[in-house]
Amino acid sequence: MPIYRPAALALAPLPRALFLCGLMATGMAAQAQDNAADSELQSVVVTGTYAKNRRTVDSESPIDIIGTRELQASGSTELATVLGRVLPSLNFPRPSGADASDAVRPAQLRGLSPDQVLVLVNGKRRHASAVVNVNGTQGRGSAPVDLNAIPLSAIDHIEVLRDGAAAQYGSDAIAGVINIILKKGADGGDAEVGFGEYQEHDGRQRSLRASGGLNLGENGWVRVAVDVADRDPTNRAGADVRNPLEPRYGQVTQRFGDPKTKPAALFLNSEYHINDDIDWYAFANYGQRDTSAAATWRTALVAVNVASTPTVPAHTEYVQRTPVYPRGFLPLENSRSTDGAVVTGLRGEAGGWRWDVSLNYGENEFRLNLDDTVNQDLGAKSPTHFYAGRLKNAQTLVNLDVARDFPVEAFSGPVTVALGSEYRRETYEIGAGDEASYSGTGAQGFSGFRPVNAGSNSRHNQSVYANVEAEITKQFSASGALRHERYSDFGNTTSAKGSARYAFNDIVSLRATGSSGFRAPSLAQQFYTITTTNFSVVNNVNTAIETGTFAVGSAAASALGATPLKAEKARNYSLGLVIQPSRNWTTTVDAYRIKIDDRVALSANMTLNQTLKDALAKQGILVGAGRYFTNAIDTRTTGVDVLSTYRLDTRDAGRFDFTGAYNHNKTELEHVNANPAILSANGLTLIDRQTINRITVGSPRDKFSLATDWSINQWGARAVVTRYGKFTVPQNNAALDQTYDPQWVLDLSASVKLGKNWRLTAGVDNVTDRYPDQVTTAGNLNNNGINPYSGFAPNGFNGRYYYAKAGYTW
Repeated sequence: MPIYRPAALALAPLPRALFLCGLMATGMAAQAQDNAADSELQSVVVTGTYAKNRRTVDSESPIDIIGTRELQASGSTELATVLGRVLPSLNFPRPSGADASDAVRPAQLRGLSPDQVLVLVNGKRRHASAVVNVNGTQGRGSAPVDLNAIPLSAIDHIEVLRDGAAAQYGSDAIAGVINIILKKGADGGDAEVGFGEYQEHDGRQRSLRASGGLNLGENGWVRVAVDVADRDPTNRAGADVRNPLEPRYGQVTQRFGDPKTKPAALFLNSEYHINDDIDWYAFANYGQRDTSAAATWRTALVAVNVASTPTVPAHTEYVQRTPVYPRGFLPLENSRSTDGAVVTGLRGEAGGWRWDVSLNYGENEFRLNLDDTVNQDLGAKSPTHFYAGRLKNAQTLVNLDVARDFPVEAFSGPVTVALGSEYRRETYEIGAGDEASYSGTGAQGFSGFRPVNAGSNSRHNQSVYANVEAEITKQFSASGALRHERYSDFGNTTSAKGSARYAFNDIVSLRATGSSGFRAPSLAQQFYTITTTNFSVVNNVNTAIETGTFAVGSAAASALGATPLKAEKARNYSLGLVIQPSRNWTTTVDAYRIKIDDRVALSANMTLNQTLKDALAKQGILVGAGRYFTNAIDTRTTGVDVLSTYRLDTRDAGRFDFTGAYNHNKTELEHVNANPAILSANGLTLIDRQTINRITVGSPRDKFSLATDWSINQWGARAVVTRYGKFTVPQNNAALDQTYDPQWVLDLSASVKLGKNWRLTAGVDNVTDRYPDQVTTAGNLNNNGINPYSGFAPNGFNGRYYYAKAGYTW
C-alpha cells in the first residue's frame, strides 16, 4: 500500500470528500492495536534530506514510499501506469493517434506539466526523453523523463517527495521528486512470467522479468535485472462511414488504442568496499522499446473541388488518392526508443565529513520509420517505407556532495550541514530522414525531419548549494536550503527553501514548507523544429494543414513574434498534519499551493493568412500554420492530498491492510502575456483558449481510491476501487468543450504461494468493464465516430483486462 506523509493542512475549505476520509480514518483508529508490528510508516528515507536515519514520520515534507508489493499489484508492467494507480496525485492518460506521444507517454504530478517533476535513480538525476509532446495531448509541449524505460524488476522501492525541491536538486523539481531506489546486494532473486488480455480479445501481453545478484569477491556485489515484454495493440475505433463510395465503407479502418510495443531493458547495480573509508558504486541501464502506432486512416478517394464551366456548375468529385493503395491505407509509425545510462562514483567518510563524488551520463534516442504509407507527390513511384529521422537527448553530470553532523549542546540532535556542487552538460540532436520522407508534402502520417531541421545544440551549467537541518528540540525541527545555478544560455537563478516540523505529542504533528524554484527551458523546447501535417476541424471536416514547429530563435519564429525563452519561476507553499495514534495506523493531510510564472508552453497552431505565408515562403518555408514555444502563462495550483492507512492483524482471519487516498487539485490562470504585435495585426492569437484550458481543466480535478490487502498463510488478495474525477477537453469554441463524468474502476487480484519458492497470481483490472464517456458528435470531434474516446481519459479506454503471473523467488 502506498504510504503518504503530509505536508499540508488545507489552504482553502476542504471538500466534503475530505471530511468523509477523516471520518473513515477516525473509525479505523478506534480499532487500532498497539502491539501491531512496525510498518512502512517507520521507513528511513533518503529523498529531500541529508541527515542520517530520517524517518518518514519525522520528515518536514510529505514523502510517499511505494514498495515492491504495490509495484506488482496490478496487471501492468509499465512503471508509469503502476504509479498512476497507486498515487492519487499522479495522472497517466493513454493518448492515441498522437505521433511520438503514443510511444513515449507523459505523466503528470499534481496536474502540472510532465517535465515539472524531477526523476532520480538512487538519488542521481535521470536524463529526459528525446521526444517532445507537440500534439494535442496532456503535457503538450513537454519533454519529460520516460518512466517506462525503467524496469519494475530493478526497483526495490520508490520515494516520492511531494514538494518543491529546486533548492535541493535544481531544475525541474517544481511539482516534486520521484526517487527510484534500485535493488541491491548479492543475496536472493526473483523471476516472473506473465500473460494478459483485454475483454475484447486484443492487447494480449506477454512478459518476463527477473532479478538476481552475485558477489564481487568478498567485498562487493553486482545485481542484474531484466524485463522483456511483447504487447499487442488494442483497437476501440468505430466503423468508417464517411463516404459511401469508399471500397471499405462501413468497416473499421482506423486503429485507435494502445500501440503494439516490444520493450526490453537491462539494469545493473553494484558496489565494492575498497576500504573502511571508501566505497565504489555504479549502476547502469540499457534498453530498447519498439513501438508500432497507427496514424490516421487515409481514404481511397479524396475530394477535389471542380470549378464551374459554361456547361457544368461547380461541384465536388472524388478521385483516387494513390494507385499504390487503391482501397485506402493506414500509415504505421514504427519507432525505436533506445535508452542508456551509467552512473559511477566513490563515497566515504573523512574527518567526520560524509562525501560522494560521481559521474553521470545518460541518453535517449528516438528513431522513427513510416510503413504502409506513401508520399503522394511521388505518385505510383512512391516507396511504402520511409525513414523519418531521429531525436537524441543526452546529459553528462559531475557531482560533489559532502555532509557532516555537528553536535550542538543546546539542541536535542545534531545540526546536519550539506554542501555540494554540480556541473551539467546537455545536448539535443535532430537527424534528418530520407528525402522521400519530407519532399513535397512528405510521407503520409508523419512528414520526416528535413536537413534544415537537423542539427545539434548544447549548453552547460554550474551550481552550488548549501543545506542545513537541525533537531532543535524533541518536538521541533527545521531546515533550510539555498542553491545558485548559472546556465550558459539564459543566465543565473537562485532558489531557496525553508521547512519546519512541530510534534505536539507522540500522536499529532504539524509541518510546513515554503520555497522558490525554477525549471530551465529544455533544449528540446528551444530547438525542436519540424513541419508536419496536422488535422483541424473546419466546417465539420477534418482538414489537413501543413504546420511548422519553429525553433524559438529561428527567423521564422521571430517573424511571428517569438522572443528568447527564460526559466520558469515557482513558489511552493505547504502545510501538513500527521496523525499517528499507533504504529499500525496513520492519517496525513497535505495541502499545497504552487505559483508558476513564465510557464513554457507550445503556442496555438496559428493558421496563417497570405501575408504571413508569403513572409515565410521567402525563407523557403511553405506552411499553412505555425507555432513555437513561449513563456506566456502564469498559473496558480491549489490542492490537498489525504491518505489514511490502517493495519489489522487477526488471530484466525489473517492480516488486513486498508488504504484510503484522496487528491483534489485545481489550477487557475493568473496572467497571460500580451499578444505579439505582429500576430495581432494579422488577426492571430499566440496563446489560445484551448492552450490555457488544457492546463487548467484538462486533468481530473480529483481522484479517490480505497484499497484492501489481505494475507493469511500462503494466500493473499487485493481489491482497489478508484474514482477518477471529471475533466474537460477544451476547444477554442467554448460550445464544443466536453466535460467527462467521473469514472469508477474496480481492480481485483488473488495469489497463492506453492511451496517455499513459487507464487501464482491472477487478477482482473477494471472488473466492471467501465469505459469513459464517448466523444460528443458536436463539431465532428470524434471524426465521424471513428475516434470514439478521448486520449485525456486518465484510465484509458481499453476496458476489462485479465492477467495471470507465475513467480519464483530464491
